[in-house]
Amino acid sequence: MKFVDEYRDAEVVKLISEKLHKYDGKPISLMEVCGGHTMAIHRFGIPSLLPDSIKLISGPGCPVCVSSIDFINRAIALSRIDNVIITTYGDLIRVPGSESSLEKEKSAGADIRIVYSTLDALKIAQQNKKKKIIFLGIGFETTAPASAIAIQKAHQEKISNFFILSAHKIMPPVMEALLNDKVKIDGFICPGHVSTITGSKIYDFIPAKYKIGCVVAGFEPVDIMQSIYMLVKQINSANQKVEIQYSRAVTVEGNIKAQAAMNDVFETRNDTWRGIGEIPLSGLQMKKKNASFDAQLEFDISVEHKKENPACICGDILRGFKTPADCKLFGMICSPENPVGACMVSGEGACHAYYKFNKHE
Repeated sequence: MKFVDEYRDAEVVKLISEKLHKYDGKPISLMEVCGGHTMAIHRFGIPSLLPDSIKLISGPGCPVCVSSIDFINRAIALSRIDNVIITTYGDLIRVPGSESSLEKEKSAGADIRIVYSTLDALKIAQQNKKKKIIFLGIGFETTAPASAIAIQKAHQEKISNFFILSAHKIMPPVMEALLNDKVKIDGFICPGHVSTITGSKIYDFIPAKYKIGCVVAGFEPVDIMQSIYMLVKQINSANQKVEIQYSRAVTVEGNIKAQAAMNDVFETRNDTWRGIGEIPLSGLQMKKKNASFDAQLEFDISVEHKKENPACICGDILRGFKTPADCKLFGMICSPENPVGACMVSGEGACHAYYKFNKHE
């Protein structure tokens, strides 16, 4: 299959692995900030192909994992309102809030529906005009354009019972926050799907300001291995820059139409990342002209802020300070069937990926 088979060529992977094993410099840590990369790295056993001097660490690349507990609690509270239908992507439904989850609320009778696109949610609004439909908007620059297009379409078709509760976030501020947090990062494996929308230009500030290299990577084993090799070459030459390995899908400028839709509907705000805290201008909220579609404004819901389970170290894992193996709950109390923290819920979460492919370690 074109663009799959050639990027799973075992001989090419072996060749790159041999080249990487010739690296004799200082130990380096490379962080991936994409949940898809986290899953692919563990699925394909990439760490086992690297020398001990090259370490991969997972960052806050899973949108479900970084959605704040206050957001989850607010969604749960909204699901309990009469004549409200909650629509959501499936991997959010099992994320634990303080005392419940959307899955538990659905079991108790709340009208919560899993959708595959924002337009599916909009269709539900058209079919249920006497009810208020709330779409839970999560994800980075990859999914935010879809939410923006739904709002534009709701405007055009004068659909007044459709709302979005936005937890959309953008990637550059959290990457900078990690660097300012003194996490040991010698290079970034930058997200492929995000970059198809934004282009690689959004990372230019990282080598310019922090002298840290960035490579936008694809999701197959050759993609990831080649991206690691490109970063190692940057480090060896002390020539940190932004490069695109995933050139079959990513350009410097990105998807201009998708960016225009986002800019038409959203503006940045300070936002809370689960396990990390508030990061300035890292979230997306609707502009004033779209306020009639903002669930936060439409529904007067007050949610008491509650702390995470103190035994869960998801925050330290998301920030790259610890791994799932460092957690006392991992594999014992916390598992995909019984998740304590958000990192175990999503298929793109570091704990979930580690449990699925590396728990024997």
